[in-house]
Amino acid sequence: MAGERQARVADRIRVVLAERLERGLRDPRLGFVTITDVRVTGDLQRASVFYTVMGDEAHRADTAAALKSATGMLRSEVGKNLNTRLTPTLEFILDAIPENADHISALLREARERDESVAGLAASASYAGDADPYLKPRDLDDDEDDLDDDEDDDEDEDDERD
Repeated sequence: MAGERQARVADRIRVVLAERLERGLRDPRLGFVTITDVRVTGDLQRASVFYTVMGDEAHRADTAAALKSATGMLRSEVGKNLNTRLTPTLEFILDAIPENADHISALLREARERDESVAGLAASASYAGDADPYLKPRDLDDDEDDLDDDEDDDEDEDDERD
């Protein structure tokens, strides 16, 4: 039950912050910010707000400074719209999802290229020895002898029964 309340409070904080950032802050350093996730502690005292910023490293640093300076104002905005006894403190954390996604896609692309090169080598490859070294060649003469032996065994069994 506590987990449900944490999730509801975290979702409400995310919505309030997103709406407030959409209306804009008076800080020109603030870039195009997207709130990706909010995690609240079990006692609802601290909220970690994860965000991403479109742009280069300079935009990210400027946005981090703008959010840090606006933390008090954003916390009071959350307190007005959140119906809890205490307003959680906000901690803004730059989310590394885009960088991780780029890294993972690069690794997948490299793995796909290696698989294609191995498949190309395997298509033109041949066995080093026989196609199946464990397969014994059958002699037709041996198979006929085995069948004759089986027929003789069947005749012997019939004689024993009589």
